[in-house]
Amino acid sequence: MVTKKQLLEAKKLLEAHAPKGEFLAYINKDEAQVLKNLGGSGRIVEATQIPSYEVQQTQALPPQYVEDLQKDYGQQLVATTAAPLATSQFAPKVAGQDKAQLDAYTMATTPKQGIGAFQDYITQAGAYSGPSGYTGFMSPYQQDVIDATMKEYDQQAAAGLTGIGQQAAMSGNLGGGREGVMRAQYKNKSDMNRALLQSGLLQQGFTQANQLANQAFGQQQSLASQVPGLYGQDINTLRSAGAGQQAFEQAGLDAARETERLEAYEPYERLGYLGSGIASIASGAPGQYQSMVTPNPTPLQNALGIAGVGAGLMTGYGDYLRGANT
Repeated sequence: MVTKKQLLEAKKLLEAHAPKGEFLAYINKDEAQVLKNLGGSGRIVEATQIPSYEVQQTQALPPQYVEDLQKDYGQQLVATTAAPLATSQFAPKVAGQDKAQLDAYTMATTPKQGIGAFQDYITQAGAYSGPSGYTGFMSPYQQDVIDATMKEYDQQAAAGLTGIGQQAAMSGNLGGGREGVMRAQYKNKSDMNRALLQSGLLQQGFTQANQLANQAFGQQQSLASQVPGLYGQDINTLRSAGAGQQAFEQAGLDAARETERLEAYEPYERLGYLGSGIASIASGAPGQYQSMVTPNPTPLQNALGIAGVGAGLMTGYGDYLRGANT
């Protein structure tokens, strides 16, 4: 009779020849069919002639050189992404204002050049208006002219009185009442003419001075309009020239920033190209690689680009790990 010890030794012996991870168990035909339906093979183990219902899985492994490439890619990925990218060196830089722009600002904000350039001319125009605006244009020689003219007139008037006396003497009325009447009439008329002459000379001087004052008033108003415009032209010229120079300097800063960015992204670019090539080789399909670097990126594009690089690299490394585990 078979002892329990013998049975246990037989169990151990059979399990020692069982497929890895399997052990001895009793099943009936229905149970065996269930195991087959679940994917069990039901193959007979040659050493024991006992059926095994292990689930067999067929897996196509990549060629060794592909695994080597994937392993090398994973190592480079870890090394490249170990240190954070110094994104501060890509921060936008703004060129400072050019000297011409600063000169334009100074001129525009300097009183009587930009701000209030018209004020002196408006003030001067005000001096030429009003009741006394003409006084500055009265000729300094006008009184001399009036005095000389009136002296000449007085001389002519005196000569006229002498003529009346001569006429009275010739007619025998010298010193008579007739002569006195003639002298009085002559003197009244002469005084009236003298007053009219003097008034006319004064009026002529006033009219001329008033016309000159009006002319000067108009000139100051014209200058009040023209001078600020001329200052404005100079300011705009300086501003335009300065803006052009500032744009040139800004272009240089942008080019330097772009160069630094491309240099910093070069390892990521190269690694992305390598990962795309390895994936193409492993799949047997032609690979397409799209550059992660675009010219003149905005800060938002920079952030999205870095995130895209990290996601792409991690996806490739995940593929590598899945391949290594098979």
